[in-house]
Amino acid sequence: MITCNALRWGAPGQPLTPALDLTLDKGSLTGIIGANGTGKSSLLKVVAGLQKPLAGKVIVDVPRRGGLAFLPQQQHLDRQFPISLQELVAAGFWGTQHTAQQRSQRLQAVLEDWCLIGLEHRPLMALSGGELQRALLARMSLADAPVLLLDEPHAALDEDGQALCWKHIHAWHSEGRTLVIVCHDLASVRHHTQHVLQIKNTGCVFGPSKELIRPQPQMQVA
Repeated sequence: MITCNALRWGAPGQPLTPALDLTLDKGSLTGIIGANGTGKSSLLKVVAGLQKPLAGKVIVDVPRRGGLAFLPQQQHLDRQFPISLQELVAAGFWGTQHTAQQRSQRLQAVLEDWCLIGLEHRPLMALSGGELQRALLARMSLADAPVLLLDEPHAALDEDGQALCWKHIHAWHSEGRTLVIVCHDLASVRHHTQHVLQIKNTGCVFGPSKELIRPQPQMQVA
């Protein structure tokens, strides 16, 4: 489903790691961990086709239109843009085919699923960090993409919001989708994902999450 062949990424002339060779099977659930600055977010952007690799290539075996959905960090969103929460969420319909009635019903269901009822008409600038993050996740819920890339999906969420996020991640996974998630909470990655890719400046390590991440007291940050 996702194959990296001799992949190198980073700033021009400054690859972040040695070449990466990796295959993620269809329907897999993979976490990406590593210290700040090791290129976790950049790798997701390369896989999503939003950033060119320095060398090598990425093959994502999905349709070009609607085959992949990407959740960026909310810091890259212009909160001054004059749209409402509902309009932001509805953008998730891009690339899908539904009647107007189907869209209305699905949109209402997704807003309920992410506890956003009553916030539909608020402008982005009036949303809290947690509300905006749930809106971005709700937008992804509307995509029918078989591959989902999520960059720190739990950022700005409280404990209940994080639990809700993992609930939906497992629901998407149960549908046979392929998920890749950047997350700093090692305990959560160990508990919720099947495999983990640890990115280091000296290279990358890939394997079963419960083998590569050892349980430790108050284990939190990658």
